Amino acid sequence: MEYLNKKKQSLHEKPIYFERQRDDMIVEIAMQYTNSYAENVYSFANNINTREGGTHIIGFKTALTRVSNDYIKANKLSKEDAKLTGDDVREGLTAIISVKLMEPQFEGQTKTRLGNSDIKGIVDSLVTDGLAEYFEENPKVATIILEKALLAQRAREAAKKARELTRRKNSFEVSTLPGKLADCSEKNPANCEIYIVEGNSAGGSAKQGRDRSFQAILPLRGKILNVEKSRLAKVLKNNEIISLITAFGTGVSEDFTLESARYHKIILMTDADVDGEHIRTLLLTLFFRYMRPLIDAGYVYIAQPPLYRIKKGKAEYYIHSDRELEKKKKELGDKGLTIQRYKGLGEMNPEQLWETTMNPESRTLLQVTLEDVILADEIFRILMGDDVEPRRKFIETHSKEVVELDI
Repeated sequence: MEYLNKKKQSLHEKPIYFERQRDDMIVEIAMQYTNSYAENVYSFANNINTREGGTHIIGFKTALTRVSNDYIKANKLSKEDAKLTGDDVREGLTAIISVKLMEPQFEGQTKTRLGNSDIKGIVDSLVTDGLAEYFEENPKVATIILEKALLAQRAREAAKKARELTRRKNSFEVSTLPGKLADCSEKNPANCEIYIVEGNSAGGSAKQGRDRSFQAILPLRGKILNVEKSRLAKVLKNNEIISLITAFGTGVSEDFTLESARYHKIILMTDADVDGEHIRTLLLTLFFRYMRPLIDAGYVYIAQPPLYRIKKGKAEYYIHSDRELEKKKKELGDKGLTIQRYKGLGEMNPEQLWETTMNPESRTLLQVTLEDVILADEIFRILMGDDVEPRRKFIETHSKEVVELDI
């Protein structure tokens, strides 16, 4: 727990920890709240990482919500008779739930979901006892935690109307799509892809160069909100984010439904400069925090537009890096070479953009994958969070690794 939260600001110094046993089953819980808005709950059964959750997670979440509401009511922490939801009490929570049991039943496609039906009630009961006891013995910590949950509850109510605006009555109801979206004519999401581009200039070239049958284009105006520093209520007031959510058709956060996705390829196509990379990072932060199933399903990609075009006589070559450029120059010789540096996608004409970056037969796409959830969470927190000091240390530590610096 200390490792998971080492780069975060904790609301209470020592993690909450307790262990309970019933018959042949042992439940071990560690949890700590931070000032973040993200939830990070990890679960294990007999030391196997149950990434898809299961009955032990259901039992834990049920107990956490009930104990929190009971404590608020008994100690009159809210004048409004507020009723917390599970999302409210898990905002900013990092937790590890480990159960040891005889004859575990693993389910799911990857066998990483615990399915023992009796485990839910046992975990619920044991966590209720352990957490209620902790709250009673540590009222100051309980109050700090539950006041954060009450703030989350008020923010959730404020976000409710905004979130409803992003919902789709029908995943292909054109009237609800953002006006700047140039949609495709194909209706099977498995065959559809959407390019997220920055600015009207790149958007214009992409719209003209695309294959309208299966490629959609959504241009963004400037940089979207940094969701790492914002609650969902603020996130859903950002027009660019609302356009993204509406175009994808999936909803967001607890309303997210992967089956409603209108595209099975979401391709981030930004300029190869600092601003373009920042926009891409902001988008990836949004996906990681509020639409992570898109990444888990392999729907998110990063386009690889060329940095240079080299012409020698009638032959032309598109180059994707400075290293590749130097290699090509040595291969062709310096005489008669014309080198064009693309500062932005808008500098390419539609035909060039199609051939280099959008044509499935000749383009290069990088698929965004999530190999280490814990490390990804830490990196997003360092680079995009409120705390400046961890970010400064990260930059100092890795500054010597920078090969190309665009300043």
